[in-house]
Formats: sequence, C-alpha cells, structure tokens
Amino acid sequence: MAMHYPRRNSNIKRRRTVGFRARMKTKSGRKILNRRRRIGRTLVSK
Repeated sequence: MAMHYPRRNSNIKRRRTVGFRARMKTKSGRKILNRRRRIGRTLVSK
C-alpha cells in the first residue's frame, strides 16, 4: 500500500493568491478588506 503524502503548502504561492497585496489589486478585493475592517478585524498582523 502506497503512502499518502499531504500537500506541501507554499507560503509564497498562498500569499500571492490570498495575501493583502493580491486583495488590494482588484476592486472586489478592496471590498473584502473594507468589510473586514468594518467588522473590526486586524488585517496586517506581524
């Protein structure tokens, strides 16, 4: 029986698709960020 390996998540790829800068690029992405700001969510956490 073959071993099943979990996906290796690339953080670079992830950030490029769902990151802050990716959201800021599009109009709908900015709407998402503004909606989160209204909820009171901190967006950029270090």
